[in-house]
Amino acid sequence: MEVELTARQVRVSKALRTQAEEGMDRIARILGRTTSASVIFRVQRHLQIAELTIKARLQTIVAAGEANTMESALRAALAHAEHQALRYRDRNLTRKRLPKEEKVMTAPPVARPKARAAEPQEPTGNGKPGSAKARAAIAVHSFPANTAVVEPHILASGEAIAIKPMTIEEAVKDAEFRDRDLLVFRNPGGDLYVLHRRRDGQMELVEIP
Repeated sequence: MEVELTARQVRVSKALRTQAEEGMDRIARILGRTTSASVIFRVQRHLQIAELTIKARLQTIVAAGEANTMESALRAALAHAEHQALRYRDRNLTRKRLPKEEKVMTAPPVARPKARAAEPQEPTGNGKPGSAKARAAIAVHSFPANTAVVEPHILASGEAIAIKPMTIEEAVKDAEFRDRDLLVFRNPGGDLYVLHRRRDGQMELVEIP
């Protein structure tokens, strides 16, 4: 990096020039690409002042140092400029690490499919256009879910069997009186019947041969 030294009413020694060049090289390694740098040494009353201006590719750093000696003033100016260079570098690194804003892709509106145009009628053997092909609608059936099979309970119940013979009317009245859904009985002629109540509430009579 090219360093331009300017002295105003002061004398720039070789050690001061070497100190300035080494400090500028240190800052150049932090910033990367730099175009130019200038150092101005001047005196204001009893203070020694060193002013730095460093022009990088996208940043310009300006720093100054004041002290009783020019070496101390230059050291303070270089430290200030180096601190600015580090901040600039860290800010750029943070900006590069941030992910770019993702483009939100909006889904296109759902459009209903257009009605199909009427298919051209195929000509028949006599050259006249025939009727279009008929399309049959297919019904889709959904099967019911599998129901759990309940194991039957075997119970010994004497109330479901009538002891004395009775007619069908008497058996129906007896089942209603006992509030039973099943009744096995014999009629006066000795025939065996089973009377049971269906799910719809109707009584059904089964004759056992």
